[in-house]
Amino acid sequence: MRSAKPHLALLHGWGMNARVFDTLAELLADDFELHVLSLPGHGGRAALPHNTLQSWADDLVQQLPPQSTLLGWSLGGQVAMRAALDHPQVISRLVLLASTPAFVATAAWPAGMARDDLEAFGRSLIADPAATLMRFLSLQTRGMAEQKAVLQRLRLAFAAVPQADGGALASGLEILRDTDLRASVLQLTQPTLVLHGALDILTPPAAGDWLATHVPNAHLQVLPRAAHAPQLSHSADVAAAIREFAAHG
Repeated sequence: MRSAKPHLALLHGWGMNARVFDTLAELLADDFELHVLSLPGHGGRAALPHNTLQSWADDLVQQLPPQSTLLGWSLGGQVAMRAALDHPQVISRLVLLASTPAFVATAAWPAGMARDDLEAFGRSLIADPAATLMRFLSLQTRGMAEQKAVLQRLRLAFAAVPQADGGALASGLEILRDTDLRASVLQLTQPTLVLHGALDILTPPAAGDWLATHVPNAHLQVLPRAAHAPQLSHSADVAAAIREFAAHG
Protein backbone atom coordinates (compact mmCIF):
# COMPACT_ATOMS: atom_id res chain seq x y z
CA MET A 1 0.00 0.00 0.00
CA ARG A 2 1.39 3.36 -1.01
CA SER A 3 2.17 5.74 1.85
CA ALA A 4 0.01 8.85 2.12
CA LYS A 5 2.89 10.77 3.66
CA PRO A 6 5.07 12.97 1.42
CA HIS A 7 8.44 11.57 0.47
CA LEU A 8 11.54 13.24 1.93
CA ALA A 9 15.07 12.20 1.02
CA LEU A 10 18.12 13.14 3.09
CA LEU A 11 21.57 13.20 1.47
CA HIS A 12 24.80 13.72 3.43
CA GLY A 13 28.02 15.48 2.48
CA TRP A 14 31.64 14.65 1.68
CA GLY A 15 33.28 11.89 3.71
CA MET A 16 30.25 11.30 5.90
CA ASN A 17 27.32 8.88 5.81
CA ALA A 18 23.58 8.69 6.35
CA ARG A 19 23.94 8.26 10.13
CA VAL A 20 24.41 12.03 10.51
CA PHE A 21 20.63 12.23 10.01
CA ASP A 22 19.64 9.76 12.75
CA THR A 23 18.21 12.37 15.11
CA LEU A 24 16.57 14.42 12.36
CA ALA A 25 15.01 11.28 10.88
CA GLU A 26 13.50 10.38 14.26
CA LEU A 27 11.94 13.83 14.50
CA LEU A 28 10.47 13.66 11.00
CA ALA A 29 9.41 10.01 10.83
CA ASP A 30 5.76 10.73 11.65
CA ASP A 31 5.46 13.41 8.98
CA PHE A 32 7.30 11.95 5.99
CA GLU A 33 8.11 8.74 4.18
CA LEU A 34 11.88 9.01 4.64
CA HIS A 35 14.65 7.96 2.29
CA VAL A 36 17.98 8.36 4.07
CA LEU A 37 20.61 7.90 1.38
CA SER A 38 24.36 7.44 1.06
CA LEU A 39 26.51 8.85 -1.71
CA PRO A 40 28.31 6.32 -3.91
CA GLY A 41 31.45 5.05 -2.18
CA HIS A 42 30.20 6.25 1.21
CA GLY A 43 28.51 4.44 4.09
CA GLY A 44 29.40 1.00 2.77
CA ARG A 45 28.14 1.63 -0.77
CA ALA A 46 30.37 0.79 -3.70
CA ALA A 47 31.80 3.67 -5.68
CA LEU A 48 30.60 4.20 -9.24
CA PRO A 49 32.90 3.50 -12.19
CA HIS A 50 33.02 7.26 -12.78
CA ASN A 51 32.40 9.47 -9.75
CA THR A 52 31.27 12.93 -10.84
CA LEU A 53 28.62 15.39 -9.73
CA GLN A 54 26.50 14.31 -12.68
CA SER A 55 26.83 10.58 -12.04
CA TRP A 56 26.08 11.03 -8.34
CA ALA A 57 22.97 13.10 -9.17
CA ASP A 58 21.75 10.50 -11.66
CA ASP A 59 22.42 7.72 -9.14
CA LEU A 60 20.44 9.62 -6.53
CA VAL A 61 17.24 10.03 -8.52
CA GLN A 62 17.15 6.33 -9.34
CA GLN A 63 16.47 5.72 -5.64
CA LEU A 64 13.52 8.11 -5.32
CA PRO A 65 9.84 8.10 -6.27
CA PRO A 66 8.35 11.00 -8.23
CA GLN A 67 7.45 14.19 -6.38
CA SER A 68 10.05 13.82 -3.65
CA THR A 69 11.37 16.59 -1.45
CA LEU A 70 15.15 16.36 -1.36
CA LEU A 71 17.38 17.70 1.40
CA GLY A 72 21.07 17.94 0.58
CA TRP A 73 23.65 18.80 3.20
CA SER A 74 26.93 20.48 2.16
CA LEU A 75 28.28 18.60 -0.89
CA GLY A 76 25.00 16.70 -0.84
CA GLY A 77 23.31 20.02 -1.55
CA GLN A 78 25.29 20.40 -4.76
CA VAL A 79 24.29 16.88 -5.79
CA ALA A 80 20.69 17.78 -4.93
CA MET A 81 20.78 20.94 -7.05
CA ARG A 82 22.15 19.04 -10.02
CA ALA A 83 19.51 16.33 -9.59
CA ALA A 84 16.71 18.90 -9.33
CA LEU A 85 17.87 20.66 -12.48
CA ASP A 86 18.04 17.45 -14.50
CA HIS A 87 15.12 15.51 -13.02
CA PRO A 88 12.33 17.93 -12.03
CA GLN A 89 9.76 15.15 -12.42
CA VAL A 90 11.40 13.37 -9.47
CA ILE A 91 12.49 16.31 -7.29
CA SER A 92 9.53 18.57 -6.49
CA ARG A 93 11.06 20.56 -3.61
CA LEU A 94 14.57 21.29 -2.38
CA VAL A 95 16.05 21.87 1.05
CA LEU A 96 19.65 23.12 0.88
CA LEU A 97 21.28 22.63 4.28
CA ALA A 98 24.62 24.39 4.81
CA SER A 99 25.29 24.18 1.09
CA THR A 100 26.70 26.45 -1.60
CA PRO A 101 26.80 26.76 -5.38
CA ALA A 102 30.63 26.88 -5.26
CA PHE A 103 32.91 25.74 -2.44
CA VAL A 104 36.08 27.39 -3.73
CA ALA A 105 36.55 31.13 -3.44
CA THR A 106 37.52 33.31 -6.41
CA ALA A 107 37.81 37.03 -6.94
CA ALA A 108 34.20 37.03 -8.11
CA TRP A 109 33.05 34.61 -5.40
CA PRO A 110 34.48 35.42 -1.96
CA ALA A 111 31.93 33.23 -0.12
CA GLY A 112 34.04 30.09 -0.30
CA MET A 113 37.11 28.19 0.88
CA ALA A 114 40.55 29.13 -0.39
CA ARG A 115 41.63 26.82 -3.21
CA ASP A 116 44.99 26.25 -1.50
CA ASP A 117 43.23 25.03 1.63
CA LEU A 118 41.11 22.55 -0.32
CA GLU A 119 44.13 21.27 -2.24
CA ALA A 120 45.98 20.86 1.07
CA PHE A 121 43.08 18.69 2.20
CA GLY A 122 43.66 16.54 -0.87
CA ARG A 123 47.33 16.07 -0.11
CA SER A 124 46.58 15.28 3.53
CA LEU A 125 43.92 12.80 2.47
CA ILE A 126 46.49 10.79 0.57
CA ALA A 127 49.02 10.93 3.42
CA ASP A 128 46.66 10.27 6.35
CA PRO A 129 42.98 9.75 5.46
CA ALA A 130 41.73 9.22 9.03
CA ALA A 131 43.40 12.33 10.46
CA THR A 132 42.23 14.44 7.51
CA LEU A 133 38.62 13.39 7.97
CA MET A 134 38.82 14.08 11.71
CA ARG A 135 40.11 17.58 10.96
CA PHE A 136 37.24 18.09 8.54
CA LEU A 137 34.76 17.11 11.25
CA SER A 138 36.25 19.63 13.66
CA LEU A 139 35.94 22.41 11.07
CA GLN A 140 32.23 21.69 10.80
CA THR A 141 31.63 22.68 14.43
CA ARG A 142 34.19 25.47 14.96
CA GLY A 143 32.81 28.55 16.68
CA MET A 144 29.86 26.84 18.34
CA ALA A 145 29.27 27.04 22.06
CA GLU A 146 28.39 23.31 22.03
CA GLN A 147 31.31 22.34 19.79
CA LYS A 148 32.58 19.37 21.81
CA ALA A 149 29.17 17.72 22.08
CA VAL A 150 28.30 18.15 18.42
CA LEU A 151 31.76 17.06 17.30
CA GLN A 152 31.40 13.89 19.36
CA ARG A 153 28.10 13.14 17.66
CA LEU A 154 29.67 13.69 14.24
CA ARG A 155 32.50 11.32 15.14
CA LEU A 156 30.04 8.67 16.31
CA ALA A 157 28.10 8.94 13.05
CA PHE A 158 31.34 8.77 11.09
CA ALA A 159 32.45 5.62 12.92
CA ALA A 160 29.08 3.86 12.75
CA VAL A 161 29.56 2.48 9.24
CA PRO A 162 32.55 1.67 7.01
CA GLN A 163 34.75 4.60 6.07
CA ALA A 164 34.22 6.08 2.64
CA ASP A 165 36.07 4.57 -0.31
CA GLY A 166 39.37 6.35 -1.00
CA GLY A 167 38.56 6.87 -4.65
CA ALA A 168 35.15 8.33 -3.83
CA LEU A 169 36.74 10.67 -1.28
CA ALA A 170 39.24 11.90 -3.84
CA SER A 171 36.47 12.33 -6.43
CA GLY A 172 34.40 14.21 -3.88
CA LEU A 173 37.22 16.67 -3.32
CA GLU A 174 37.49 17.16 -7.07
CA ILE A 175 33.76 17.89 -7.19
CA LEU A 176 34.15 20.39 -4.35
CA ARG A 177 37.07 22.02 -6.14
CA ASP A 178 35.57 22.22 -9.62
CA THR A 179 31.81 22.68 -9.19
CA ASP A 180 30.29 26.09 -9.78
CA LEU A 181 26.52 26.01 -10.10
CA ARG A 182 25.91 29.76 -9.95
CA ALA A 183 24.73 30.01 -13.53
CA SER A 184 22.82 26.73 -13.50
CA VAL A 185 20.73 27.26 -10.37
CA LEU A 186 19.10 30.30 -11.89
CA GLN A 187 17.04 27.72 -13.81
CA LEU A 188 15.75 25.84 -10.77
CA THR A 189 11.96 25.70 -10.71
CA GLN A 190 11.32 23.90 -7.41
CA PRO A 191 10.33 25.68 -4.21
CA THR A 192 13.56 25.80 -2.23
CA LEU A 193 14.33 26.22 1.46
CA VAL A 194 17.85 27.43 2.21
CA LEU A 195 18.87 26.54 5.78
CA HIS A 196 22.17 27.98 6.92
CA GLY A 197 24.11 28.28 10.16
CA ALA A 198 25.32 31.79 10.95
CA LEU A 199 28.61 30.36 12.32
CA ASP A 200 29.42 28.16 9.32
CA ILE A 201 33.03 28.57 8.17
CA LEU A 202 32.99 25.87 5.46
CA THR A 203 30.02 27.25 3.55
CA PRO A 204 29.83 30.84 4.81
CA PRO A 205 26.44 32.47 5.43
CA ALA A 206 27.00 34.66 2.39
CA ALA A 207 26.63 31.53 0.25
CA GLY A 208 23.19 30.91 1.72
CA ASP A 209 22.27 34.55 1.16
CA TRP A 210 23.31 34.24 -2.48
CA LEU A 211 21.27 31.08 -3.01
CA ALA A 212 18.17 32.61 -1.45
CA THR A 213 18.55 35.71 -3.62
CA HIS A 214 19.28 34.01 -6.93
CA VAL A 215 17.39 30.71 -6.87
CA PRO A 216 13.82 31.34 -8.05
CA ASN A 217 11.19 30.61 -5.41
CA ALA A 218 13.77 30.25 -2.61
CA HIS A 219 13.46 31.20 1.05
CA LEU A 220 16.32 31.63 3.54
CA GLN A 221 16.25 30.64 7.19
CA VAL A 222 19.38 31.36 9.23
CA LEU A 223 20.09 29.46 12.44
CA PRO A 224 21.98 32.02 14.54
CA ARG A 225 23.95 29.60 16.74
CA ALA A 226 24.54 26.81 14.24
CA ALA A 227 27.70 26.05 12.26
CA HIS A 228 28.03 23.49 9.46
CA ALA A 229 26.01 20.63 10.97
CA PRO A 230 22.63 22.09 12.04
CA GLN A 231 20.96 18.68 11.70
CA LEU A 232 22.98 17.64 14.77
CA SER A 233 23.33 20.87 16.74
CA HIS A 234 19.81 22.23 16.14
CA SER A 235 17.83 19.17 15.08
CA ALA A 236 14.47 20.39 16.37
CA ASP A 237 14.82 23.75 14.62
CA VAL A 238 15.75 22.06 11.33
CA ALA A 239 12.86 19.62 11.63
CA ALA A 240 10.40 22.43 12.35
CA ALA A 241 11.63 24.41 9.35
CA ILE A 242 11.22 21.39 7.08
CA ARG A 243 7.69 20.70 8.32
CA GLU A 244 6.71 24.34 7.76
CA PHE A 245 8.24 24.31 4.28
CA ALA A 246 6.47 21.09 3.33
CA ALA A 247 3.16 22.45 4.55
CA HIS A 248 3.30 25.92 3.05
CA GLY A 249 6.35 26.20 0.77
